[in-house]
Amino acid sequence: MAMSDTAIIRRRSLHDELAAQLRDMLVNGELKAGDKISEQGLCTRFGVSRTPLREALKVLANEGLLILSPNRGASVARVSPEEVDELFPIMGAMEALAGEAACANASDADIAEMQVMHDEMLAAYRASDAATYLRLNRQIHEAFFDLAGNHALTQFYQTLMVRIHAVRFFAQKSSARWREAVEDHEAMMAALKARDGVRLGTILKEHLRHKAAMVHESLGPLGNEAAE
Repeated sequence: MAMSDTAIIRRRSLHDELAAQLRDMLVNGELKAGDKISEQGLCTRFGVSRTPLREALKVLANEGLLILSPNRGASVARVSPEEVDELFPIMGAMEALAGEAACANASDADIAEMQVMHDEMLAAYRASDAATYLRLNRQIHEAFFDLAGNHALTQFYQTLMVRIHAVRFFAQKSSARWREAVEDHEAMMAALKARDGVRLGTILKEHLRHKAAMVHESLGPLGNEAAE
């Protein structure tokens, strides 16, 4: 009986670990909205059989991250315009809370480190290096949560980030939207340096409203294709 219990625990640990790895691939953009999941490729990559992998895929499907279709396998779920309207205000409120707490908690060294990331992100923007810009952009937003020091808030944020990863950081920007995002970040840094938590929270909420507008623009063609 003990051996059977141990086997069950190990199996759960394996598919939970696989689910976590897949979530990382979603957040990092390695798997994008609409992508078909290659079970064979993932089995080879992680050195596992199809059984634990399929258990992990079911977990992500139950979370709404994947779609499982009979005879067609799994694919990454798309985010609908309606979900954008529901999720982005929640994200904005969470980032505002993190920003307010970050202003209260950040040391001078923390702010200096944020400034370095911000400057590197601006350099990537000026060089039209979208990949580097997106990586640093994500790190800056995550840094506000690190500085906030609220574990529960960070967990909720990460859960929501997984759901909207495909559009939060990887939706295509027009040159005007990209400049708008950069201006938002410049205002964020000014508020952080001034340790003005209320101002930073307001900017972060507005930033998420700008993001939602950008996402709606990006989802337009996808919505039209789905309608057809």
